[in-house]
Amino acid sequence: MKTVPKSCPITAKHIKIALVGQPNVGKSMLINSISNAHLHVGNFTGVTVEKSEVLFDYKDYHFTVVDLPGTYALSDYSIEERVTSEYLLSQDYDLIINVVDSTNLQKNLQLTAELMSIGKKMLVALNMSDEARKEGIEIDSGYMSELLGFSCVKVSAATKEGIEELIEAMIVEYEAQSMEYKLIFSEAVEEEIAIIADYLAKHKYEDDNSYRNIAINLLKNDKKTYAKLHDEPIWTELQPILIEASKHIELHHECNDIKEAFAEEYTSFNRGVITEVLKQDVRKSDKTLTDRIDSVLIHQMFGIPIFLFFMWGLFQLTFEIGSIPMEWIDAFFVWFGDTVGATIANDDVRSLVVDGIISGVGAVVLFVPNIAILFVGIALLESTGYMSRVAFLLDGFFHKFGLHGQSFIPLVTGFGCSIPAYMSARILKNDRDRLLTLFIIGFMSCGARLPVYVLFAGAFFSESMAGNVLFAIYITGAMLGLFAAKILKLTAFKGIDEPFVMEMPKYRLPSLKLIWHTVVTKTLMYLKKAGTFIAAASILVWFLSNYPHNQALEESFALKIEKAVDKDEITVLENSLAEANLEQSYLGRIGKFSEPFFAPLGFDWKMSVALQTGLAAKEVVVSTLGVLYALGGDVDEQSSSLKEIISKNISFPSAVAFIVVVMIYLPCLAASVVFTREAGGIKYFFYLLAFTSIAAYSLSFIAFNTASIFYN
Repeated sequence: MKTVPKSCPITAKHIKIALVGQPNVGKSMLINSISNAHLHVGNFTGVTVEKSEVLFDYKDYHFTVVDLPGTYALSDYSIEERVTSEYLLSQDYDLIINVVDSTNLQKNLQLTAELMSIGKKMLVALNMSDEARKEGIEIDSGYMSELLGFSCVKVSAATKEGIEELIEAMIVEYEAQSMEYKLIFSEAVEEEIAIIADYLAKHKYEDDNSYRNIAINLLKNDKKTYAKLHDEPIWTELQPILIEASKHIELHHECNDIKEAFAEEYTSFNRGVITEVLKQDVRKSDKTLTDRIDSVLIHQMFGIPIFLFFMWGLFQLTFEIGSIPMEWIDAFFVWFGDTVGATIANDDVRSLVVDGIISGVGAVVLFVPNIAILFVGIALLESTGYMSRVAFLLDGFFHKFGLHGQSFIPLVTGFGCSIPAYMSARILKNDRDRLLTLFIIGFMSCGARLPVYVLFAGAFFSESMAGNVLFAIYITGAMLGLFAAKILKLTAFKGIDEPFVMEMPKYRLPSLKLIWHTVVTKTLMYLKKAGTFIAAASILVWFLSNYPHNQALEESFALKIEKAVDKDEITVLENSLAEANLEQSYLGRIGKFSEPFFAPLGFDWKMSVALQTGLAAKEVVVSTLGVLYALGGDVDEQSSSLKEIISKNISFPSAVAFIVVVMIYLPCLAASVVFTREAGGIKYFFYLLAFTSIAAYSLSFIAFNTASIFYN
């Protein structure tokens, strides 16, 4: 099949398709199997759920395929399921393609049965048919089409088998007259469906959906169908009919939940279909390759150590290999800043462009290698089928603290950088689990905090002890995060735990095309979403730390510098000028103003200012202290002179309290922006600000007073 990619105009032969399926059925790979298709990636309105559209032409038809998020059922349990359900029930499209896993047909047909009651034209793509054959599974797709009332086509996204047949089937279904699908229920349910359908027909109720499908949706307590009929005159008579119907069905199923009754109905229908169309070679249905791999990877004793090793490897790759291009990127932006700065005569404009704009943009681009490597690793884990096993391995331990098993991925990533950690929290499908994880990621000390820890550990402990102190700081932060999760679970996120429904897909070789698409699109989304906000905020921090100018002060120091006799004296004077300017800047005034608030923690105004500049980036804390103690902003955590001054000017209890605040308080500006985006709105940023501020202040107050007792 040859396709010529074009823009996809709305024409008489434009076919818009909703691609639907459960997780891990290969929808995205199926889209990528359509050669030379144009892929458009964005987000669904109002949420962070990714929306992929493919535009392609075939013969004289123009296709738009919308890849909807994977869902087990048409419900609102997770953001993905809600987005898919709302799209299918309210958006304008021509055809549903339901992608199912041919090797797990019974489970996948649960969603198929629900889709049949929507009232839209549809067909089934029996994906992974090549794997089904290897396992001795044979599906009679022709007979299955007769049983269901629409086309069922065998395809393989991996080998591109059946792709052209699938597209031909799309055209046939699109051109065909709408017909009633053969979704048959038990006698009791069919009796009630007939009563409701007859009532609607008798009163000539007008709707695009058939009377039968409307009746099914009413019996399933579909909110949209109820809302649509509620304002109609027939509702008064229809309501008691529905109440009696529900009682009859629940009595027939010996339960008091209509959803449970319909779940049983769908299961029975699917079982009947499978009995008719599926044959399996018993000799090939013994222990599969997946079973043999699982016997090692999810072993009761060795499973977690093996996974920790994989995560350690991913962590090392992300932040060791990623540091190499980071150095190049950093060097480029330093060179670019120096080059541009040399062409600007005005000091204020040069500082704005170089220190504000270029440095701000550089801070965003600097993280791209880490994010790209991280997403390669996560995409590999997901596409091979291993990620689901991670949740199985860790859910028990994390559940004790109110967290989900999959929370481990973003939490462990948080030790490197909070930005990719917040973004990787998307693997959590439930809103509450994801939000709880997002609030806890900040407790995992990111790499940017390491310079602060190294500085203070070196200032108050010997070299032989400093390593142990660093290890203790990291472990303490992680433990505080777990306890914080438990507190949040009992307060802000309290409620009955949702059931942990998990699928164990078969192991598969990763698709390089799919991984490339995942990495590129997610990295570009990071740059697009975070870049503009971070750059703007960096300019704001630059402004607060550079203004207002004190002309008299600068002239006074200029005279002293002019009279200086050697370079060392000039350096001391320039550093003193930088300290004085920072003290009189808006940021310095904020530090002076907030000093009484931090006094119970043993902080002076310099420590307060350092914490506030650390909101932009935690690495800035060290350089700020260098400026404030008149050593210049180029000092780092290895600076012996800065360590010496800190040990003399800051007491040990104050240093302990300072470390606790750095460990817990609001993450850097870049991470805060990404958190706000991933959480779903600015209100969550203020929740995070309040939560981390209260926790940091309270725990640092306890740490300061406890250390004061033992230190004195």
